[in-house]
Order: sequence, then structure tokens, then C-alpha cells
Amino acid sequence: MSVLSTGTGALIAFQRALATVSHNVANVNTEGYSRQRVEFATRSPTDYGYGYVGNGVKIADIQRIADQLATSRLLDSGGELARLQQLSSLSNRVDALFSDTATNVSGLWSNFFDSVSALSSNAAGTAEREDLLAMGNSLVTRFRQLDGQLQSLDSEVNNGLIAGAQEINRLSAEIAKINATIGGNASAASADLLDRRDQLISELVGYTGGTAVAQDAGMVNVFTAGGQPLVVGNQASTVTTVADPYRPERLQLAISAQGTTIALDQRALGGQMGGLLEFRASVLDPAQAELGRIAVSMASTFNEGHQAGMDLYGDMGGDFFSLTAPRVNGHSANPSGASLTATVADASALTGQNLVLRFDGSAWTATRADTGVAVTVGGSGTALDPLTVGGIELVVSTAPPPAAGDRFLLQPTAGAASGLGVAVSDPSRIAAATPVTGQADLDNIGTGKLSGLKVADAGDTNLLNDAVIEFIDAGQYTIDGTGPYAFVPGQTISANGWSLTLDGAPAAGDQFRVGRTSARSGDNGNAALLANLDDARVLNGGTVSLNGALGGLTTMVGSAARQAQYSADAQQVIHDEAQAARDSVSGVNLDEEAANMLRLQQAYQAAAQIISTADTMFQSILNAVR
Repeated sequence: MSVLSTGTGALIAFQRALATVSHNVANVNTEGYSRQRVEFATRSPTDYGYGYVGNGVKIADIQRIADQLATSRLLDSGGELARLQQLSSLSNRVDALFSDTATNVSGLWSNFFDSVSALSSNAAGTAEREDLLAMGNSLVTRFRQLDGQLQSLDSEVNNGLIAGAQEINRLSAEIAKINATIGGNASAASADLLDRRDQLISELVGYTGGTAVAQDAGMVNVFTAGGQPLVVGNQASTVTTVADPYRPERLQLAISAQGTTIALDQRALGGQMGGLLEFRASVLDPAQAELGRIAVSMASTFNEGHQAGMDLYGDMGGDFFSLTAPRVNGHSANPSGASLTATVADASALTGQNLVLRFDGSAWTATRADTGVAVTVGGSGTALDPLTVGGIELVVSTAPPPAAGDRFLLQPTAGAASGLGVAVSDPSRIAAATPVTGQADLDNIGTGKLSGLKVADAGDTNLLNDAVIEFIDAGQYTIDGTGPYAFVPGQTISANGWSLTLDGAPAAGDQFRVGRTSARSGDNGNAALLANLDDARVLNGGTVSLNGALGGLTTMVGSAARQAQYSADAQQVIHDEAQAARDSVSGVNLDEEAANMLRLQQAYQAAAQIISTADTMFQSILNAVR
């Protein structure tokens, strides 16, 4: 009977070992599965007086082969990979918008200024004027389309945060449930259950980044990259979305635990959620702000030039483009209901950076919203002495007045492209002519020659008044009887908001007249100036041209997309190495399992032969006493 018992025990042990090997083979492609190994041990022997006789084999343990360090390394690399892949994917979409000739601004930008150049060749031509308006509207539409696409991406980030919060809560709840099932006794938990928990933690960290900390009782706590707890023992926190205090249309992540809701540090999150938020902060917002800055600078520069010209009706030009005011949003927790009204005062000083303005009860301060670096603020905030910061003027409301602790987010150019429009609808209102003309009297006897007449100050109330420059002698002149002024050939003469150059040697009594340009004039002086404004250095304090800024925007977005792609590719290599390190320990090797199966099959057959032998022995005994 002892032989039969030994063989039966061995048969059962090898059968279960074969089942474990089969389980390994069946899960060779199961993500997160850790191979299992059967540990054999001898059964307690029997003391027969003359010595101990063994009773065979038993299964002492089914061990889960796992390396905690390799698992932790894989967890860290997985969270970072998820962040970078999310960032790269969205950045590439923005890059495509600005680099593709079908969607970028460059083509229509060139067409618009080409149409201005064409108008300068035929300033009175109706077709050229109609074409300029059409190209202007096309350019405005493209600016709006691009800004709309960027706003759509912002909405996608919101939707991604909502969907991500739901998945985070589902994963956290399931991990907490498994922790509760383990109940402080990890040795009693099945290997498959532990694998399931590790896989869920990996997925959770893929959303938020962070770490998993094993406890002595066998439970695992999970924290976000910013250190906020997602799972503590058998309790799971709830992640939700809340409105940005400055921009209610934009969502942020927050965590609810023990009856309190805490906004998560948006810059500290990792995983997919961190990638979404980093994309919004480092790619989307700068691109939208720079697009708006170019739109504002182009429109302001072109409007200024257009206002210095005269249209076919004989009127001074007005705004060619229309613009919306910069955005200023108060914090949702402001103690007062005060508001700020913003206008662009100096386009060359615009940086596009969002600023946070704070009032301490007596003075205003400003800091960059992204870095917190202080920015200089001037003025008191009244209509006569507005606040000035970064090329923007702000007037503070007086009813109600601001209170200590008030905070406002100033977005100088974000969204400005969507508010761009063409203010001119009548082609005859295009101010292509120089509003004043100059000529020498036919009776002049000197060699003086007038040239370079241009408008220096379109706002001068005397600009269109007739003026006479009369020379007393070759070295002195008067303007409408005022003077005399010294004269040197080639010098610039200015008055009434215009300036001109006189060369040669005027004689005593020579006169030069400057007067209003007549209506329906074919003069192209102002159109020629407008055609070259795309090369005007009007940004960054007069150091960067409009064309340069447009090219810089494309380069900026493309560089950000490439950098994100390079980082994602590098992290993929790191993650693959971490995966290989984990698989070298915990992964299923089919060759190894095949060898184990063959070895256990032979052992199983041998145990069966023991049982057969025991049966023969038993039958011999029965036959002997029958």
C-alpha cells in the first residue's frame, strides 16, 4: 500500500506540475503575465523502527517568478512613454496645420501682399481693388480657420481629460478591490491575481504617471507623478475634472478624497494626462498666442499704413482690418466684481505671453502665467493713466472697484486670429494714394527738385491743408510765411504731418507747393508702401519682420513636434529594454516550457508505472492466499 500511495502522490504532483506548464504556455501572449514554477518537496517519511522510509513527493509551492525592481522600472518607463507619445501625437497634428501648404498661412499671405503690389501698378484699377479685397478676406479666413483648429484641439484635450478621469477611477477601484481581496496576506493570493493587479497598476500609471509602493501586508498603494494618492490599501480616490478658475471653458484634473477636492498640479502629472496638459501648455497655447500676435501685428501695421493714404473718394483711409480686444478674465474667486478693459498700445512690444495681474489693495503686479517671472507694470489703471504691460494698456473699472486679492489673466494675443476681419467692403475705400502731392512752380528759375513726399503723421489735423515752401535765397526758405529756415541741398523738410526731400539749388523766389490729392487720383504712393509692409520690422521691438515672424511660427511648431518625436522614440527604446529585462525574468520561454513538459511527462509515466507495479504486487498477494 505504501508503494501505491507513493506512486499516486507522485502521479498527482506531476499532473499538477504539467497543468502549471500548460498554464504558462497558454498565457505566452498574455500581457503582464508572470510565469509560474512548481516547487517540489519530499513528503514526510514513515519511521518503521529500523529507519525512515520515504513516502514520495508533494508540491510545496507554485511560485510566481517576478522581479520587483524590473517591474518598477517597467512601470516608470511606461508612464513616461505614454506621456511622450501623447505629446508627440498632438504636436504632430499642430505641425501639419502650419507646414502643409493646403492649411498654412504662408500661401495666402503671399497672395495678399502680391495683390497689394499689383494695386500699386494700377492704383485706380477696379479689378485690382476687388482682387485685394478678395485676397484680404481669404487671408482673414485662413487665420480664423487655423485658430479654430487650435481651439478644436483644446476641446479634444478637455474630452481626453474627461475620458481619462473615468478610466483612472475604474482602474483605481479595481486595484483597491484586489487589495481588499488579498486582505493583508499576499502569500495566500493567487499568482494570476497578483499579475492582474500589476497590469492594472501599469495601465493606471500610463494615465497619470507616478509610482506604486508595496506594503508589508501585501497591498500596493498607487500615487500620481505629483504625489497625490490614487489607491491607498482598499480605498480608491476619485479623479474628476473642474473648470479652470480663469478660463471656465478649459478643464483641469482634480482629486476627491475624504470629502475634499484638490486640484492636481497640472505640470507634475505624467502619463497620457500629463501629455495632454503639457501639449496644451507648451505647444498649443504658444502656437495660438503667436498666431494671434502675427495677426495683430500684421493688421495693426497695415491699418497704420492704410490710414496714411487716401481713397478714391478723396478721404483719408481708415482701418483695413478689424481686430478684437485682448482677453482679460478674472479669477473665479475674486472678492470683487471688478473688470479690466484691454487695448493694444504697441504691437512691437507684444510677446504673446499670458500674464497674471494681481492687486494687493494699492498696487498692481504682473507675472508670466507659465513661469511666474515678474513683468514690469506701469500706470495706475485709470482712463488717463492706464496700466501698461507688454504693449497692452488696461483700464480698471471703478464700479465696482478692485479689491485686495483680485487676480486677472491677460491673454494679449491668444484667440486674436479668430477675431480678425476685413473692415473695408467698398473697393473705392482702399487708400492707395498718398494724400498730399507736391510740385514746383512753373516760374521757378533754380534747379531745386522735390522728391520723397510722404506722410509722417496721418493724424496731423493740418495734413491736407495747402502749404507753400518759398525760398528767400539759395540757403533759406519759409513755409507759409513761417521761418526762415536754413537749407542744405538734399535735406528733409517737414510740416503739417508730411515730409519731403529737396535737392538741387533753388533760387530766390522759387516756390514749391504741397496740397491735398484730388479725388479719383491714380496716385499709387501709399499702395507702394503697403506692398512692402510684410518685410517691415515691427515685432520684438523692431528687430523681426512680419515675414520673419510667420516663418518663425512654422519653425517653432515644427521644432516642438520633432523634439517630442525624438523624445518619444528615445523613451520607446528605454521602455523596450525595461520590457526585455522584465520578460527575461517573468516571461514565458516556450523552449524551456517544452523541456519541462517533456521531463514532467516522463516523470508522470514513471509514476504511473509505479502504480502498475503496486497493482501487480497486490494481485500477487491476493493470488497467494486465494
